[in-house]
Amino acid sequence: MKVSKEVKTAILVLGAILVFIWGYSFLKGRDLFNSYTTYYVVYKDVEGLSPSAPVTLNGLVVGKVNSITFKDLTEGSLIVELQVNTDFPISTTSHATLYEPGFGLSGKQIALIPDTKNTQLAEDGAYLLSGLKPGMLSVVGEKLSPLQTKVEATVVTADSLLKNINNVFDLQTQQNMRTAIADLGATMKEFNKAAQTLNGTISGNRGNIDATMYNLNKTSKNFAALSDSLNQANIGEAVKKLERSLANVDNLINDVQSGKGTLGKLMKDDAMYNNLNGASKELKELLADFKNNPKRYVHFSVFGKKGTPYVEEKTEPEVKTEEKP
Repeated sequence: MKVSKEVKTAILVLGAILVFIWGYSFLKGRDLFNSYTTYYVVYKDVEGLSPSAPVTLNGLVVGKVNSITFKDLTEGSLIVELQVNTDFPISTTSHATLYEPGFGLSGKQIALIPDTKNTQLAEDGAYLLSGLKPGMLSVVGEKLSPLQTKVEATVVTADSLLKNINNVFDLQTQQNMRTAIADLGATMKEFNKAAQTLNGTISGNRGNIDATMYNLNKTSKNFAALSDSLNQANIGEAVKKLERSLANVDNLINDVQSGKGTLGKLMKDDAMYNNLNGASKELKELLADFKNNPKRYVHFSVFGKKGTPYVEEKTEPEVKTEEKP
């Protein structure tokens, strides 16, 4: 059976219309050959979100934004229609979070965050909970805002400081500073000359310096050897013996002060002192009598002759005569 030209023309026109409808829907982000589940989300602000923006689930693109319309003209809230094609269960308490990937060059996207604890699935046309995740630029802006305030305050302070410095550094002060800098340069030159002189002195006496350092090193070694000797010596035991000796001396002094012993009695007993004083006096008289009358104590015998006993000479008393007138 032959097909007429009118039928062919009609089929061609219908095909063109269908292709146009499919292409238009595809350009708007719709795919007529795939089955999508439609969800709705209400946002107060969707700045940076555009139709056909990707809808992701754990980073995987599972749909697109179909349309963005006003819900309430008085409040200005917006309804975002999502077309999602996934077998992952989306519960009624799942969130649709608006976020900004990267530095926002590709606009904002919507990420589905399913609530796995809720087993009630969201049906086609259900409303999901909205969420907002600040982008990197927003976070950086929030962090830089206090810093900007501090920088502005610092700039104002620096400007005031510079004005005060300009007021302080008048022409006379500037001239004084130039003079001071010139004097400082001259001082540095003199210091350089002194340093060169010192280097020459050190170079000329390097031998003496080396000998001094050698002697110092030798002295330090001797001191180290002496320190080792002292360390090996039983200084602790010597100190203990010295402490015991001092304790004994202390006890001896205490006994003397309390009158114990011969020395203590001699120092504290007046009678012993008087006896010693009397004995010393009698010994002195005995020596004087021995010197004046040696025969009384010593006898000499010649040829075995028995010595004659000593007879004390009697002295006659002196007779006083009265003088006649």
